[in-house]
Amino acid sequence: MSKNTELKFVGQPIFKQILNLIDAVNIQGLVRKHNSDYYYKAFRSRTHLITMLFGILSRCDSMTEICEGMRALGGKLNHLGMKSAPAKSTACDGLRNRDNRFFDDLYFTLVKRYQSFLSDSRTFGLTFREVLLIDSTTIRLFSDILKGVGRNPKGDGKKKGGLKVHMLIDAVQSVGRFIKITAAKVHDQKFLKSLDLISNSMIVFDRAYNDYHQFAEWSQQQVFFVTRLKKSAVYRVNEVTRVHYRKKGPSKSTP
Repeated sequence: MSKNTELKFVGQPIFKQILNLIDAVNIQGLVRKHNSDYYYKAFRSRTHLITMLFGILSRCDSMTEICEGMRALGGKLNHLGMKSAPAKSTACDGLRNRDNRFFDDLYFTLVKRYQSFLSDSRTFGLTFREVLLIDSTTIRLFSDILKGVGRNPKGDGKKKGGLKVHMLIDAVQSVGRFIKITAAKVHDQKFLKSLDLISNSMIVFDRAYNDYHQFAEWSQQQVFFVTRLKKSAVYRVNEVTRVHYRKKGPSKSTP
């Protein structure tokens, strides 16, 4: 009689189950490909990956919190295939110096392996080959490290300084396709020049990314886009396909 498959994960932490999905791909092959364990005897690439995943899932804000949190687990680290928590100095050194191409390659290898499990039902009836989203978030750092963005200081008297993370997201599968990190002062428009889009795709972004030269290139490549119009934009209406009669104002409550 076969075992009940519904109970095969009983007693295993969720973190361990996630690692089982990751271990299904050839991690050591990627390590050899990018030579990511060179100069690292204790803090291997897999240990680095586990450490960063622990920080994300535990919502830690610093490497100190991550390392101290893992040290507090004590003997439970054996579930993750680790003998002890990494030292803060070792983890910080790996974070600074390890080649990020290992993690890049691992991410897309996992996406390719589990692509059949990702949602594709929303593609039914679409006339576009791809539907993509662009957005960014700013990680605030000290302004004297990276030059702040903005002409005028904010309410606290400081400019908005730090890193800006831009991401291109597949709206159908809800996975990241491309990520670029810049200084916060770099204008959003420059991210668009890093993209390589196929024809008959649709891309959606806010008006901070508005670049009319890029729009002209996309129009020639049959790449469609949706964004908000800038208030200072000069435009001409060629055709009106629908007129909205609804007026803005407070909604009327039904009796």
